Amino acid sequence: MTADTHKKQTLLVALLSLAGIGLLALIFYSSVWWVSLTAPNYPKESFPDGVRIEFHVNGVFNGCTLQKKEEIQEDEALDCVHEMDTINHYVGMYPIAAGAPVERGYGQFLITFLAIMLLGFMCTKPRIRMAILGVGFAGLTAWMYLTMFTDNGIALQNEGYIEALVTSLDQDAKDNAEAEDEIVIGGITGVLKQSLEESGVEVVLPSELEKKGKKKPSGKNELIQQLKATYEVDREKSGGKMEPWNGSALQVMLWHYDKTLGRYFNNRAEIEPMVKVLRVALITTFWGLVAAMLLLLWGARKNGGLFHWLLVLVPMALPLFFVIDYSAWLWWYGHTLNDMGAFSVKPFMPTVFGNGKVAQFTTHSYPDVGFGLMVLLSLLLAMAALIRRKQFRDGGKD
Repeated sequence: MTADTHKKQTLLVALLSLAGIGLLALIFYSSVWWVSLTAPNYPKESFPDGVRIEFHVNGVFNGCTLQKKEEIQEDEALDCVHEMDTINHYVGMYPIAAGAPVERGYGQFLITFLAIMLLGFMCTKPRIRMAILGVGFAGLTAWMYLTMFTDNGIALQNEGYIEALVTSLDQDAKDNAEAEDEIVIGGITGVLKQSLEESGVEVVLPSELEKKGKKKPSGKNELIQQLKATYEVDREKSGGKMEPWNGSALQVMLWHYDKTLGRYFNNRAEIEPMVKVLRVALITTFWGLVAAMLLLLWGARKNGGLFHWLLVLVPMALPLFFVIDYSAWLWWYGHTLNDMGAFSVKPFMPTVFGNGKVAQFTTHSYPDVGFGLMVLLSLLLAMAALIRRKQFRDGGKD
């Protein structure tokens, strides 16, 4: 192999890897998968995509859009995450926010971890690669530790994740206003709201909060203050049994998980063991990632070894990891049904891909833009891996 060929191959691998890092950033801020429910009582005129939710790396977000029509009096789009939770709880399913708490909480770290791996893969010189990985992994470990275990660590989480936490807590909001202050919501939204409240589920729309002078929190600091205020209310109700607020991500995640599980089915005998399992999972994940970093750093001492190839193979497999994880959580939702649900149904597997039917609802589950970016990432990294393999095979190892 000539020196020019070697340089061209190294440059091409670097460009493909940098493109992959850029795609990782886009993936983090994109909807990866979407799910919707359609039914006769959700007409297309008001719900063109049905009751739709969107799965991101850092949370589950509302996929419904504002419908500005004369018969619909809304200031903001209906919160379809809440709507789907309300529908699902009748058969004993836990709220959507109860799923993938570890993956969502560590989402920003996992994406950064993959990006650092690709930076290491770009380099053909072991010493430089070890330096890049060492600095990157040390910074990531410090970031994770400060976020998870130190006071006000939740502030080091991304705003989207915190917003998703606050939004799910707002679904528990209780309106203490007098009857004469009640706001009437018209159209299909009003019908749905009335139907839900008649069934015992109280609904407070975002538009109602604003009309009643309750300003929605915006910006990371305001969102965190909202979390803290809600935590303090819960602590007071517990008679001081809860720990004082310290704002670590670990504390917030465990409390939020506990509160989410008990939103419809507050069975402490079931919830408390699940929260304990989450604590172990969060701490184990932290140390597991640290161990993986050390292992990759050790394996970076030479070119062409197993751990060297893991630097590109793991990010390349991101679409596969997502589908496996997504399918596993759907299985969990369908097989972890609470006996306190209004209807008793046999455990079932929700639709992973395509259309399905549950009672009068048709379910739709399909990949979104973010998953397409994941596939593109895999293709680019496959090209980079093949070029690097040819480079090493032709004697281009340094």
